[in-house]
Amino acid sequence: MLLCYITDRTQFPGDEAGRRRALLAKIAEATRCGVDLIQLREKDLVTRQLEVLTHAAFRVVRENSREPLSRLLINSRSDVATACGVDGVHLQSDDISPSEVRWIWAHTGHSVRPLVSVSCHSADDVARAAGEGADFAVFAPVFEKKDAPQTRAAGLDGLREACRQKIPVLALGGMTLNNAGVCIDAGAAGIAAIRLFQNKDIAEVVRRLRG
Repeated sequence: MLLCYITDRTQFPGDEAGRRRALLAKIAEATRCGVDLIQLREKDLVTRQLEVLTHAAFRVVRENSREPLSRLLINSRSDVATACGVDGVHLQSDDISPSEVRWIWAHTGHSVRPLVSVSCHSADDVARAAGEGADFAVFAPVFEKKDAPQTRAAGLDGLREACRQKIPVLALGGMTLNNAGVCIDAGAAGIAAIRLFQNKDIAEVVRRLRG
């Protein structure tokens, strides 16, 4: 089961400096516990602030990661990802294509192939991402989200259809310890979440999910 922790430092209490410290500590905890992917999703930061945080997060991932290494993806900002030399980028559904990301990567002097994921909301989106060379899709929302009740959940049937496409699919949206298993049964390669990792003891979460 692949596990992806999506960050949101604004959910931590305190001032900005305290939130960043808490976020880096949570990233360290996630990598020590064997979470496969860390998606840095701090969309409110300007470029320079995001670069500083990305460098710090990447250092934390490398210092705390065990084999196989956790990998750091930057949400949407391919420019920041290439500038900081991280493992890859997560694209929004209306973003540039995975093939464009790889072109940018190759022409900025990086020899290592980037990991590219794409946000998808339908089986057609997943098929398109696969055709454009994405490594995996993050499919959402599978279940209803309390903070976005107006968003229509795809449900397990929608997830099952998405998982018939040619790339691995991670389930996102309303993920809990109780419903993660049925997502795997529906064909998902793993799960992605914010609160499930950020608000809980990650070691216990990982143990129960992979137990």
